[in-house]
Amino acid sequence: MSRVLGEPAVLDDVGPPRRGRAYPAAGTTSTLLLPALLLLGGLVAWPVLRTLHASVTTDGRWVGAEHFRTALGAPGTGAVVGRTLLWALLVPAVVTVLGYLLAAASRRSQEGGLVRLILVVPTALPLVVTGVTFRLMYDPDPERGLATLVAATLTGRSAADAPQLLGPGLVTVALMSAFVWAWVGLAVLVFRAALDAVPPSLADAVRAYGGNRRDVLWDAQWRPLLLRTVAVVFTLAALGTARTFDLILVMTPGSVRDEASVLALRVWQTSNGATTGEGAALGVVWLVAVAAGLLVAALFVRQAWPPPRDPAPVAPEAAPAPRRTTRLLVAGAAVAWLVPLGVLLATSLHGPVDAAARGWWWSPPSLDSYRDLLTGTELWGTLGFTLVLATVVTAVVLGVALLAAYPLAWLTGPPAQATGLLLMAASIVPVQVIAGPVNEVLGVALSSGTARGLALVHVALGVPFAVLVLRNAFADLPAEQVRAARVGGRHWWGTLRLLARHNRPAVVAVAVLEFVQVWNDLVVGLLFSGPGALPLGLFLAGQTRGFAANSGALAAGSVIASILPVLLVVLARRQLVAGLVAGGVR
Repeated sequence: MSRVLGEPAVLDDVGPPRRGRAYPAAGTTSTLLLPALLLLGGLVAWPVLRTLHASVTTDGRWVGAEHFRTALGAPGTGAVVGRTLLWALLVPAVVTVLGYLLAAASRRSQEGGLVRLILVVPTALPLVVTGVTFRLMYDPDPERGLATLVAATLTGRSAADAPQLLGPGLVTVALMSAFVWAWVGLAVLVFRAALDAVPPSLADAVRAYGGNRRDVLWDAQWRPLLLRTVAVVFTLAALGTARTFDLILVMTPGSVRDEASVLALRVWQTSNGATTGEGAALGVVWLVAVAAGLLVAALFVRQAWPPPRDPAPVAPEAAPAPRRTTRLLVAGAAVAWLVPLGVLLATSLHGPVDAAARGWWWSPPSLDSYRDLLTGTELWGTLGFTLVLATVVTAVVLGVALLAAYPLAWLTGPPAQATGLLLMAASIVPVQVIAGPVNEVLGVALSSGTARGLALVHVALGVPFAVLVLRNAFADLPAEQVRAARVGGRHWWGTLRLLARHNRPAVVAVAVLEFVQVWNDLVVGLLFSGPGALPLGLFLAGQTRGFAANSGALAAGSVIASILPVLLVVLARRQLVAGLVAGGVR
């Protein structure tokens, strides 16, 4: 930067637009990337390599595919792998189809805003709370389980012959229904953003060439945007199914857990957080499957999303009155999504004895469960610990991610694409696969099972996704804002501060998602916490051991645990979508 007529001027801002206007110097780049590289190298990359090594060795001795043959040949493993594939294909398809239908229907409905708000609430709930909610609703006793009572009534069966929704034959379907309930809201938000981003000029151009309504739908919506949006939503849901560990562990009774088991649970059962040959082999199989899905998804989402808005927007035409079937679909979705929330809240408003003996509809409401829970010290202790943990982890992840995203945003071509793939891969590494090696690292650097170690693991797992989102958002900034940041910032930290201000939705999205992720977590706490570090998810999961006797306190604790994440997601839902889709996946 130099001065021309007393005014600052950027000398490299000539010629065609390029991303390199605001890149830091080479030495500064290394310094900015160092924290992220240390975290990802020590707690993600090395543990993955250690798992690969353990899968083909025993005490340092090469054994080849022996562990794979033993693990895959164990009784029930074939069913576990098949069930995992079913989760990865069927459930994301259902989430994607329902998300699109509800987004399109609620867009034209007068009640659309309220329906979308109702659908978003389950997205913010911890999966532990979702598991508690549906286990209450699917309780096999018709006097306690609302869904079982309704199923028995509709089929005309007695209480003894009522369909067992958590029995061996239907437990997987019950689990899938809970997952779909929790994830459809996110799909609706993304599809709604995609539909709103379609330039009206595209539809006008199709009509000008004689296109009918079907041509407008295909050529002006699906081909330019919605096909890629489908890939994004399907990929997000498919990756989410790899994290159903919390749901299965909490929602399924111990007697049918093997009938519901997937690789996420089998790896944990086989290795129990240690580095074992058979557990490592199953983990490698899981990693290969996830990596294959990642590469396929990258073919569809590698371009920017959504496209820029029409520079000269046309005044929207008056929306036609929604059809009766559309309004019924919207109203039915709202009622269906409210029922589980109503069951959880109603159960929490009954005393421990009433909640354990009969369903919520048999006795008048009471605050005894809340009173018993709030007068104790254990809940307050775990709430305070989780709040501090989530706040500290969010602050550290945001700081490390901003530093790393700043130099990475100006990469172009193959280096940018390779960096994006590596960040995506690091974001989706299942923690069960690397739990043993991570504990080995923590045993050297810190005391394993401490609050510091737990926080460090959360930071390492959160950094890749945060860097990916912020890097894409920085790279998507208009050239004028980049110039202004370059001129206004005397040093790299000044430029970074101005760029972060321009990308406030992405910063808010990263902060909210990371806080909610840590607050809602179970699996990381289960694998890495110790006696002095009891997070909220682990506390709630511990109460499910005597589920019927503790159902009142569990429901009350679940309601309390859900208040903060629901508020954050609902209040920041627009920033979440805007931040997540800024720049697409480059």
